Amino acid sequence: MGNKPNPNPAGDRRDLSQAVSRPRVIVIHGPAAAGKYTIARELSQITGLGLFHNHLTVDLLLAAFPFGSPPFVRHRERIWLDVMGDAVGSGTSLIFTFNPEASVSSDFPAVLSRRIEARGGSVAFVAIECAEDEIERRIGAASRQGFRKLDSLELYQKLRAGGAFDYPPIRSELTVDSTVQSPRESALRISEHFRLLPDGR
Repeated sequence: MGNKPNPNPAGDRRDLSQAVSRPRVIVIHGPAAAGKYTIARELSQITGLGLFHNHLTVDLLLAAFPFGSPPFVRHRERIWLDVMGDAVGSGTSLIFTFNPEASVSSDFPAVLSRRIEARGGSVAFVAIECAEDEIERRIGAASRQGFRKLDSLELYQKLRAGGAFDYPPIRSELTVDSTVQSPRESALRISEHFRLLPDGR
């Protein structure tokens, strides 16, 4: 008998890897002005993954509640968890960005991981680091005014001194220093590290 055609030749290895992979949430976290959104946007362009960034939720809730108030915190984390959980449950991978600061529940990363795993997906945490002098230089940049981001250096320094950015360390699979590295270079490093295919898997 002749050889049967290979249903998955070498050129189709990507299709096989897509079929067996689980949906993922790539969580990009770091301090204000470290470049999370810009890096995530580049990663979205590289991989085709949807970008569910922090300010889609924060700016929505600021219309109704003061930042950090109990209803703000409650609704923010419910929206985060519900959106990502339902996306993964339907087979969709996402990029998510957030700033781990004092108003975020200290167990949020663990709660998120459990929610995503219960829906059949996985979570990968990526820490973005940046030198403090570079963060202070970026805080007032015009590019930060597209969303309701912290853009006052004086307020940033006051909040930092008051412990507003204190948060337990998050165990991350990858750490990227954005001080000098460009957002594109950072996004490519993330994509290569997690072997993300063009559809985000």
